Amino acid sequence: MPSSTPTPKHLPQAGSGAMFDGIAERYDLLNRMISLGIDQSWRRKTVAALGLADAPGTPRVLDLATGTADLALLTARSLPHSHVVGIDPSLNMMAVGRRKVAAAALSDRIELQQGDAQALQLPDDSIDGVTMAFGIRNVPDRTKALNEMRRVTRRGGKVAILELSEPKAGVFSAFARFHMHRVVPWLGGVLSGSREYRYLPQSIAKFPPAAEFEAMMRQAGLIDVCSEALTFGVCHLYVGEAP
Repeated sequence: MPSSTPTPKHLPQAGSGAMFDGIAERYDLLNRMISLGIDQSWRRKTVAALGLADAPGTPRVLDLATGTADLALLTARSLPHSHVVGIDPSLNMMAVGRRKVAAAALSDRIELQQGDAQALQLPDDSIDGVTMAFGIRNVPDRTKALNEMRRVTRRGGKVAILELSEPKAGVFSAFARFHMHRVVPWLGGVLSGSREYRYLPQSIAKFPPAAEFEAMMRQAGLIDVCSEALTFGVCHLYVGEAP
């Protein structure tokens, strides 16, 4: 969920993976605390959006920005007949993820690979569903990543993208902005000693509005694109289908 700081000359480039290496060991704890534990329910919605519960055979699911494999693990457990490929640029994050996968005895069904969402080393039409949680915000060229997701997804397969957002209106919006702009940077700094969490609010505020990001998904060739605001709009789930 974190991104780089407003002074990139002092930290690795956003999307490089290196910016997450230093916070890998405490990433899961920070996410639970920062999201007040709600992030797991968002992930369950993301898996359900793939529509693969009754899919025949062994559906292949690609989890981009897999990080510590939270979503990959949830996918494998929710779809016990599936095979999950998790891709992330951060070696340290995946090292944590591999330990979690091994502890869950799911190494035969979840494989984690270092890679770039903008240039996937996967054949065309080789994946039944794609997920990405809290990662598209950090990709330098989102259009290129969306094109890659559409390319590797089989016809009729779903692309489900989960991303944080900042509520602009409503009773909850003021609290959400205070939490994100004040509490999150302080909590992230205290628990991780890292500056990455200082930039999280700015990166969320700069992410395109839902309608604009939906348009980007359509421009990448996805169809039947829609989005759902979750928890008063602090997160959005975007879903599109490969034509």
